[in-house]
Formats: sequence, C-alpha cells, structure tokens
Amino acid sequence: MSDQTFKAYVVDETDENVFVRNIKSRSLTDLPDGGVLVKVHYSSLNYKDALSATGNKGVTKNFPHTPGVDASGVVEESSDDRFSIGQEVIVHGYDLGCNTSGGFGEYIRVPADWVVRLPSGLSLRESMIYGTAGYTAAYSVLRLQEFGVNPDMGEILVTGATGGVGSVAVAILAKSGYQVVASTGKADQEEFLLNLGAKEVISREDSKDESGRPLLRGRWAGAVDTVGGEILATAIKSTKKLGVVTCCGNVASAELPINVYPFILRGVSLVGIDSQDSPMKLRQQIWDKISNEWKLDQLEQLTTEITLHELDSNIELILQGKQRGRVVINLSK
Repeated sequence: MSDQTFKAYVVDETDENVFVRNIKSRSLTDLPDGGVLVKVHYSSLNYKDALSATGNKGVTKNFPHTPGVDASGVVEESSDDRFSIGQEVIVHGYDLGCNTSGGFGEYIRVPADWVVRLPSGLSLRESMIYGTAGYTAAYSVLRLQEFGVNPDMGEILVTGATGGVGSVAVAILAKSGYQVVASTGKADQEEFLLNLGAKEVISREDSKDESGRPLLRGRWAGAVDTVGGEILATAIKSTKKLGVVTCCGNVASAELPINVYPFILRGVSLVGIDSQDSPMKLRQQIWDKISNEWKLDQLEQLTTEITLHELDSNIELILQGKQRGRVVINLSK
C-alpha cells in the first residue's frame, strides 16, 4: 500500500513568504519514516496548529507541511510488537504536527514510542474531544493533587476558561469536587462555564491586577493558568499560603512580571506543565484517568465537530481568541 494516496490539509510557502492552505492528495511515500502507520479517524484543533497553519517558524520550520498535533485512529502497519494491525491508538505531542506530518491528514507515520493505546471506556472521537488541550488540563489537575491541593482547601481559579485547556480543566475540577472560579474575556459565555461546573465566573479584567503591589489578598487554594502574563502574575500574588499554580500557556504574554514574595512569604508553588514531551508512563496514566474518573458528562457541550474543509475559518477563530471549547476534525467526512 506504499503508493496509496490520501487527502490532507497542506500548508505551502510561496516565494513571497506567503503561506497558503489547501486540501491536497498525498501519497504514503510522502510520510516520514516511522514504526507505526495510523489511519486517522479524528484530530482536533489547537492553538499550536493554528500557528503552524499560518507559517509560524517557531512551530514549523519546513513547508509544505500538514499540521495537527493530535490524532486518533487505527494501526494499519506496525514494525513494533507493542502495536498490532487494527488496534485503536492515540498520538499527540512530541513532534507530530510540528515538523512531522500531523493529524490533519488521513494517515500519519510515527515512531512507536509516540503511540498511546486507546484506553477502554474512551472512543476515538472522545479522545480527540480531549486531545492535547484536554490532556494538558488533566495533567494540570493531577499536579495540583500531587502537590496536596484538595477540595477542602478552597477555591481554584481557571484562567482562559472558555478555551480548550481551560474549559476541560473547569469540568474536571468540578467533577472532582473543587470549587471552581472561571476567568474569561467572553462575558457572553457565563452560562457555558456554569454548565461545565464553575461556581462563579469572573471577567478577565477582574483577574488582572496592575497596581504593582507585591502581594494581594490570598483567595485561591490553587490555579490553572492557560494564558500567562499579568493574569498569571496576579493569580500567583492572589494565591493563599502553600497554594499551587500551574502554568501551561502564553497567549497573553510569555513574560511573567512577578517578584519573589508569594514564594518566600506564602510558600506558593509555580508548576510548569509540558504536555508535548511528557513521558509515556505519565501519558498512559493520565489517559487512563481521563477514560475513567475524569470522563466528563458534558463532552458534547464542549465540542464543535468539523471537516477538513472547515478548518480555515476555525483557525481564524482560534487565532482571534474567539473559539470556545474543543474543535474535533472528522477525517472520515
């Protein structure tokens, strides 16, 4: 089947450094070497995919390229005994969709060490409702718990709460018994967040302190920050003694205007979340939790399903900060 063709969403770079996006026919011989060939059933849209699709060289250096940092599907070929033909699997992170042809194509070929078995209790489609964003949210909650933050300790702040990571984090935390306060710049999405389990919704402006004070009144037992910048700094300065803040995004800013006082006077912990290169043992642990105790009742409320032909408009939405929840791409349509 080496000469088989398939459709893929391809980003090309022109001589004028302009990036154009089209659905094209590709051959399996165009794919990189790897131990496992997967027929992709579903993918999902993440902010990193949008950056790759618009030619961000910090994400993708060489074009033409097929983005898609997430994929779920069925093994078609495998040179590794850990995976058999017909097995349902998930691939996310590592170099997939960055400089390795990604999930916006009907096939991917990747190293076996990148492949996660699909846990029982989770369908291929459901796995992509979570995708990298949901995995990152679950990873953040796991780290809060590992650092000893429990529901009895008080409120948990989630910033960027209508986005992919934020919305799943709100829902997982609420399902786990935490009091969740959701921060968003989208005032019209309060009902959406309350339905996910948030007990309160606050504005982006109320989440950002620009007074310059080194410490603020301690309110949060913990926080899941997805945006960075002043909002992350404010969350840290507003966290109670021995509280924990996780950090996984920089859509607001990569800079962190903070001093040492929350750390040396309150013992606040700032925990980084790197979902791209997390080890396989951890990946499988988190996916097993997602398929069991953290499987959400509101998955469909979180989800917009599209085809490859609808990617362009959704990429523009996510770049403009207007996307809500999770966008799943059905490669079978």
